[in-house]
Amino acid sequence: CIECQWSRRVFDRKSCPNSGGLVHRNRCLYTTPRVCCSIRSDAKLKDPFSLAQKDLQNVYEDIKKLLVSKAELKALCDYYFDGKGKAFRPMIVILMARACNVHSNKEGVLLPAQRSIAMISEMIHTASLVHDDVIDDSDTRRGKNTINKVWGERKAILAGDFILSAASMALARIGSNTVVSVLSQVIEDLVRGEFMQLGSKENENERFKHYLEKTFKKTASLIANSCKAVSILVNSDPEVHEIAYQYGRNVGIAFQLVDDILDFTSSANLLGKPSAADLKLGLATGPVLFACQQFPELHAMIMRCFSSDGDVDQAWQYVLKSDGVEQTNYLAQHYCQEAIRQISRLQPSTERDALIQLTELVLRRDK
Repeated sequence: CIECQWSRRVFDRKSCPNSGGLVHRNRCLYTTPRVCCSIRSDAKLKDPFSLAQKDLQNVYEDIKKLLVSKAELKALCDYYFDGKGKAFRPMIVILMARACNVHSNKEGVLLPAQRSIAMISEMIHTASLVHDDVIDDSDTRRGKNTINKVWGERKAILAGDFILSAASMALARIGSNTVVSVLSQVIEDLVRGEFMQLGSKENENERFKHYLEKTFKKTASLIANSCKAVSILVNSDPEVHEIAYQYGRNVGIAFQLVDDILDFTSSANLLGKPSAADLKLGLATGPVLFACQQFPELHAMIMRCFSSDGDVDQAWQYVLKSDGVEQTNYLAQHYCQEAIRQISRLQPSTERDALIQLTELVLRRDK
């Protein structure tokens, strides 16, 4: 698997025309194209967000209708469902649903239960953000004060719990035990991923594998299992379910790898949160782990979670001097290529092509 390959390999920058300049220290060549491959089609590809826009119309208003409660709790729950989010996860779920429907000879008609899963994915994601902000003691999210900053930690925790309970009720109403089981896995993964983030590994190879597994559980599991869930509703073939799952898994990991890159390369104004936030939280992400191969001084900082005076600034400088950002970008490209390989196994459709194009948008995003 990709995680095992990259956790075992340590790269040097050397001249190699086929690898983008990356050669394994044990002379094992790892070929990485300079840009992510894209689908070849004579048709003009539609923007993924535009293609899903009709199905996502009023999605936040529909979510708010599920969060029926008294005034103050409703205000907390509605706070992040203001329509200003990217709706990245619901968009992927909608496109995957339609692509699977076309593949299954259903003419691409979106089922109400599939749209419900798109809403549920956004609710689970938002609940996790509310809880993450409490754990991280964050002040800003999406360019505004966090719920815990405005209403306090206790109410923020309760609001996250309430959103999660409303998502669980919506999930139960779908009426599929298999879908309930698949999406319940997301909740378990989120909790396990958060616990994994609290620790690190002494061994560098184990550390990288730990980082990628944590990335899957905290970010990619929701996308992977939501994609799988909408495929289950329309097709009984386990191979189709696996295609949907693997696409979501690989795109989800790539998305988070790019997010970790942006923590070093994007301004706080673009991100809507302070830059170098991960270092300040004591987290060693992809760029830092790759930089550690060139600057072993980072090892001690990682083990003490950048807690000593000057650690954050020093680590920042080491990352910028290294090829850690570039290496992490290559890894994100690799995951996107695997996502394309998986989704290309479905029958051709506008939505399938949009999911392929989405991998390029993931790599090029700046916020």
